[in-house]
Amino acid sequence: MDEHHQPFEQLKQISDNGSEFWSARDLSRVLEYSEYRHFSPVLKRAQEACLNSGHRRDDHFEDVLEMVQIGSGARREIKDVRLSRYACYLVVQNGDPTKPVVAAGQTYFALQTRRQELADDAAFKQLREDEKRLFLRNELKEHNKQLVETAQQAGVETTLDFAIFQNHGYQGLYGGMDQKAIHEHKGLKKSQRILDHMGSTELAANLFRATQTEEKLRRDRVCTKQHANQTHFDVGKKVRQTIQELGGTMPEHLPTPEKSIKQLDAAVKKLNK
Repeated sequence: MDEHHQPFEQLKQISDNGSEFWSARDLSRVLEYSEYRHFSPVLKRAQEACLNSGHRRDDHFEDVLEMVQIGSGARREIKDVRLSRYACYLVVQNGDPTKPVVAAGQTYFALQTRRQELADDAAFKQLREDEKRLFLRNELKEHNKQLVETAQQAGVETTLDFAIFQNHGYQGLYGGMDQKAIHEHKGLKKSQRILDHMGSTELAANLFRATQTEEKLRRDRVCTKQHANQTHFDVGKKVRQTIQELGGTMPEHLPTPEKSIKQLDAAVKKLNK
C-alpha cells in the first residue's frame, strides 16, 4: 500500500458486528471537499449508481446519527452515512476527477472492492482452475450481453460499431493490442475465440473491464459511439494500471491454457451424464 492509498486505509472503521465501514464525513475531508454540503451531491450520485447497478442502497449506505464535540465539553448529533467499501468506490468514481486524491481513491477502492468480492466468496476459492474458468467465462458471457444493450443505448448500433467498441476495450487493457492481435499472440486458429482460451486471472480482468464499462456508460449517460469507444478504452487502461500497481502480470503475458472453455464444458457435461 503506497502513501497515496494510506489515508483511505486509515479511515476504515470496524462496527460492533465486525464489518468494516467508512464515515462519509471523514471521506469528504480526505477527498478535499471544504464543506460537507459540497460533498452531498457526490454522495447522491453514488447512491443512484448503486441502485442502477442492481444493489440495495441500504446494504451499502447506512444513515446514522453521530455525537460530536462542539466546544466547552458540549456534544450534539449530526447526520452521517456509514459507507461500505463498494459505496466508497462509487463515491470516488463520482468525485472531482481533477483532484489527484480522487484518482488515488478510485484505484484504491476499485482494487480493494474486487479483492473483497473474491475473498468473500468461499465457494469460489475452493474451485479448481478449470472450474474457475468455466464460472468466469459464463459470468463474462452474461455481462457482455448487458454491455451490448448499454452500448446500443450509447450509440453503438451496428455489428461493425460493436466490433470497434470491443477493440477499444481490449486495446486499453492489453497495451494497444486489439482482438486480432491478441488472437495471433495466443497462436489461435481462425475459428477459436480468445475468451475461450484465457485462464481465470485473465478472464477476471476482462470481466472487471466489462462490468465497469457498462456501469460507467450508464452513469455518464454516454450518447455517442465515439464517447463510448473512448470510455471502453479508458476503463481497460485503468484496469491495466491497477494490475501494474499490484505488480501483477500483464494480461498478454499470462499463459494460454491447453484446453478451451468448450472442451471443459463438454467434459463436465459428459461427467454429469
